Amino acid sequence: MFTSLSDRLTATFKNLRGKGKLSESDVNKTVRDIRLALLEADVALPVVKDFTAAVRERALGAEVSQALNPAQQIIKIVNEELVEILGQHTRPLRLAKTAPTVIMLAGLQGSGKTTLAGKLAKWFKDQGDTPLLVAADLQRPNAVTQLEVVGQRAGVPVFAPERGNVGGHDAVGPTGEGTRSYGDPVEVAEDGIQHAISKLYNVVIVDTAGRLAVDEELMQQAADIKDAIEPDETLFVIDAMIGQAAVETAHAFQEGIDFSGVVLTKLDGDARGGAALSVAKITGRPIMFASTGEGVKDFEIFHPDRMASRILDMGDLLTLIEQAERAFDKAQAAEMERKFLAAEDFTFDDFLGQMAAIKRMGSLKSMLKMMPGMNQIRDQLDALDEREFDRIEAMIRSMTPFERNHPKQINGSRRARIAAGSGHTVAEVNDLVKRFGEAQKMMKSLAKGGGIPGMPGMPGLPGAGKRGRQAAPQRKKGKSGNPAKRAEQERAAASAAAARPAPGSSFGGGLTDPKDPYASLDPSKLPKGFEKFLGQ
Repeated sequence: MFTSLSDRLTATFKNLRGKGKLSESDVNKTVRDIRLALLEADVALPVVKDFTAAVRERALGAEVSQALNPAQQIIKIVNEELVEILGQHTRPLRLAKTAPTVIMLAGLQGSGKTTLAGKLAKWFKDQGDTPLLVAADLQRPNAVTQLEVVGQRAGVPVFAPERGNVGGHDAVGPTGEGTRSYGDPVEVAEDGIQHAISKLYNVVIVDTAGRLAVDEELMQQAADIKDAIEPDETLFVIDAMIGQAAVETAHAFQEGIDFSGVVLTKLDGDARGGAALSVAKITGRPIMFASTGEGVKDFEIFHPDRMASRILDMGDLLTLIEQAERAFDKAQAAEMERKFLAAEDFTFDDFLGQMAAIKRMGSLKSMLKMMPGMNQIRDQLDALDEREFDRIEAMIRSMTPFERNHPKQINGSRRARIAAGSGHTVAEVNDLVKRFGEAQKMMKSLAKGGGIPGMPGMPGLPGAGKRGRQAAPQRKKGKSGNPAKRAEQERAAASAAAARPAPGSSFGGGLTDPKDPYASLDPSKLPKGFEKFLGQ
């Protein structure tokens, strides 16, 4: 979403690096580049003016002029100001003191409101709540059916007493000549809450109607539903790809129903993302959630500080860690740790478990893009074919349990059978087994403290005392051609030789007689012919 903005800001900060001091002209040029980057990203003009004014004021102050690294201080200022316009703090949902908690969704048609209702319900369900979806959008054709499909994918029940508009006619009103009634959405919303109370659901999510443009009919209908059900949260769902229009739309909904929070959808799109940087500052309402894909799990809490880090290509490791904690089984992780420390072989079954956990985390591309600096290799990430994991899984699942746990026993005939069973060639199976063997060696090397081949050992791991402390061989210095320097080198060498420990210590024995350094040596353990040196 913020690709172009991130690239422009990264290029701007790159020009500042290496400068020990920033002049006023440097600051003005940087602020001008930031202003252009924000405007190109479709950020609202009032937000751009406030943002750049704050950055310029702080950049020209003592905060930067007295800093050891002015460029990093500028980045810090921009990061803090981005967090400010994105809402500054993460605000959690307000839950009702007495169940159920009622959440009303409002927004334009096509903003992803119905899909988001299922994602929000899934998010509540994963936290141990019992959510209920209420189909109060009776205007859009087949909206009720869509909500039922989304609810089924999320594993959440849907309250839908009215089928709504199933004929494709975009008309809702009182029954009469030329018009047709599809049900009363206010009555459906009220009945949905009563149904939730009777069936002990503790969260109710009401999906309301949207239109292609803001009009009085939509606003009045949404206001009537809000007055009837008195929701604990009214969330305005907005498409992050609509740019400058987001501000006018948000203003209209704020005046019509006065929402309490914002949800951004389609953050995985390739638009410029100005809506995300404008709506919170313009409306004064926090962005609470973000939808990052089409799946029911592509949904996350919106953290202003983490989003600012993503925009500045600093990564979002906290979100990545949270996703990993949810996806990886603790018992499985403990078993992998035990195997690693015991230097046991990493098997294909272990690999399947790791692949399944990664799939539960979501798209591999999106996870990699949360790492710092990944925007610099964005083209390589976009070219990554995630279907390769499916091909590998097919080959592994074509193996017998014995073969998965004993990869070295996979001979030629077994490889031919695995290839035929998975729909791949023998060469591809050979490549998989070869790469897996290399991975096993690397894991054992790490466990023993040897480190990754070609890299120094890792102190602190078992066995690191041997390899980790090996010093690199020192090159012997040649003798100088200058007589004075050569004499000085010879004196230094003689002093170093005199300071070396007694030879007896190298053979494991201590010095029993300081006057005779060889008294502790056992002549029988020395090489033949070496005895003559002991009498000297």
